[in-house]
Amino acid sequence: MRFHQDVTLSEVMALAAWMSVKNAAFNLPYGGAKGGVRVGPQLLSRGELERVTRRYTSEIGVLIGPTKDIPAPDVNTNEQVMAWMMDTFSMNEGSTATGVVTGKPLALGGSLGRREATGRGVFTVGEAAAQRLKLPLNGARVARHGSVKGFANAEVLANDPFWSVPCDILIPAALEQQITADNAAAIQARLVIEGANGPTTPEADDILSERGVLVIPDVIANAGGVTVSYFEWVQDFSSFFWSEDEINARLVRFMQEALASIWSVADANRVSLRTAAFIVACTRILQARELRGLYP
Repeated sequence: MRFHQDVTLSEVMALAAWMSVKNAAFNLPYGGAKGGVRVGPQLLSRGELERVTRRYTSEIGVLIGPTKDIPAPDVNTNEQVMAWMMDTFSMNEGSTATGVVTGKPLALGGSLGRREATGRGVFTVGEAAAQRLKLPLNGARVARHGSVKGFANAEVLANDPFWSVPCDILIPAALEQQITADNAAAIQARLVIEGANGPTTPEADDILSERGVLVIPDVIANAGGVTVSYFEWVQDFSSFFWSEDEINARLVRFMQEALASIWSVADANRVSLRTAAFIVACTRILQARELRGLYP
C-alpha cells in the first residue's frame, strides 16, 4: 500500500505484476497485488490521514482479507496506517482479524524484524554479490540517522552529478525509473542493488549490462519485506510469535537460497539475474495455472 501524490493506475498495475514475480521467485505462497492512494500524506493532518485510510479500507474491504489480498506498508505508509486498516476491516467483519495486513505494530500482532526486513534483505544479497565479484566490504563506509542529509562533512550535489559519483555499490532505494538511459552511462559502480521497485528502465538496464555492471534486480533484492510479511502472517494464524533472532536467521536463509537458485539459472542460460528471476517466477506461475486448470 502506498500513499503518494503521483500514484497512477498503470504504476499500481506494474507494481502488482512485480509483486507476483517477487513472490513466485521466492516461492512464497502468495499471489501478487498492489494498492495506492493518490495523496500527499505530508500535507494531511493525522486525523485526515486516518480518515483517508479508513475510508479507503472500507471501499476495498470486499477484496482484502487474511486469505485474500493482504496489504503491507510501502511508500509513505507505516505501522500506524496498517493498524488503522486492520481495525477498520475488523470492525466491518465483527471480529479482530490481525492477519488482514502485515507490517503492523508489535502490540497488534506485528512481527519482530519486519521494519528492518527490506534493508536486511538488501544487505544479505549485496554481501553475496560482493563475494562473487571479489569486492571487499571491509572498511566500507555507511550513513547513519537514515540519511546523509545534514551530515557535517557531506557535499550537497544536484541530481545529475549524483549519478557519476565514484562508488563500488549503488543502491537505488526509493521510487521507480530513477536510473534511465540519460544517466546509466555515468554510473561508476560495479554493483547496483535495486532496493526500490523498478528503479531501472529497460534501456538503462541494457546500458549497465553492456558496461559490465552487475544488477541485482528488485524482485530479488528487496524481497526481504514481503518475506517477513509472510512470516508475520504465519505467526498471526498460529498466534505463536518467534524471536527476532529466529526471524532474521530465517530471512537470511530465504534470501541466500533464492539468490543462489536464480544465479544458477542465470549461469546455466547465460542470462542476466533479472531474466533468470523472471524465468524462475514465470515457470512457477505457469505451472500452477496449468495444474489448476480452468473453471468452469
